[in-house]
Amino acid sequence: MREITLSKAVNEAIAEEMRRDPTVFLLGEDVAEAGTPFKVLSGLVEEFGTERVIDTPISEPGFVGLAVGAAMTGTRPIVDLMFGDFIFLVMDQLCNQAAKTHYMSGGKLSVPMVLRTNMGATRRSAAQHSQSLHALVAHIPGLKVAMPSSAYEAKGLMKTAIRDNNPVVIFEDKLMYQDKAPVPEEEYLIPFGVANVKREGSDITLIGTSSMVQVAEAAAEILAREGISAEVIDPRTIVPLDEDALIKSVKKTSRAIVIDEGHQSYGVTGEIAARLNEKAFYHLDAPVVRMGAMDVPVPFSPALEDITVPTPEGVAAMARKLCSG
Repeated sequence: MREITLSKAVNEAIAEEMRRDPTVFLLGEDVAEAGTPFKVLSGLVEEFGTERVIDTPISEPGFVGLAVGAAMTGTRPIVDLMFGDFIFLVMDQLCNQAAKTHYMSGGKLSVPMVLRTNMGATRRSAAQHSQSLHALVAHIPGLKVAMPSSAYEAKGLMKTAIRDNNPVVIFEDKLMYQDKAPVPEEEYLIPFGVANVKREGSDITLIGTSSMVQVAEAAAEILAREGISAEVIDPRTIVPLDEDALIKSVKKTSRAIVIDEGHQSYGVTGEIAARLNEKAFYHLDAPVVRMGAMDVPVPFSPALEDITVPTPEGVAAMARKLCSG
């Protein structure tokens, strides 16, 4: 099995699906002749041409609306939204149109569209290009939300998303594009709603999303040196959420920390913690703890930005506290 970057994994997934299915096409700002955001899509326009890899004007509402209509009429568009922060511009097209069309048409219409975008702070991009806004769309029935934590997940989840008949939003952590991981050369898909136990443990469960899986794994290494056994779980998708796998782990360990880079208040950490409290309450030896980003706009100052998101040391310190009773 070769090791490739997350960027290459996404590129391979899109290329393979475009070769397999002629109804798949890609559109967005700077995806073709103008160059590609973060160099993820390099080479696609050379293979598939400008009729299937389409540079759009700088009008997010316009080209997402175009994609919704195209999906309703028989194609499978992949929309590249250059920064996740721009999702505010397309909330009507995504949340009022794409998410609701199947329901409002009595099942006669579907919107098999993928919107791929990114998330994540600590890139020194300031408050309007550093947000992690996945909780916003996870709140909307009719949308599926995937959050790959490595190149392996990125490829498998993207291929599954493209083949899904529902609108799917994929959030990739922009700091992980050059991270490498083992990825099979043969085709594979990762089903939605199936969590991955990254590390077995018995004392505490660490549930991380996207890059916070790496933070949880690093925290588990710190804790292992102190004799604390941490189980690390990657949900992979937050909609649908593999609730059963999370509850099973917490019933075993009796303690849990949920780690997510979105703002802590009213976010993914709170939703997962609430489900664990509701369905595993009598197995808990301590309250489920949430660890998200500080409830402040992401600072531009590196010294300030770095302390706004969870760190391995912070997660390990919280786990020590929970395990000490």
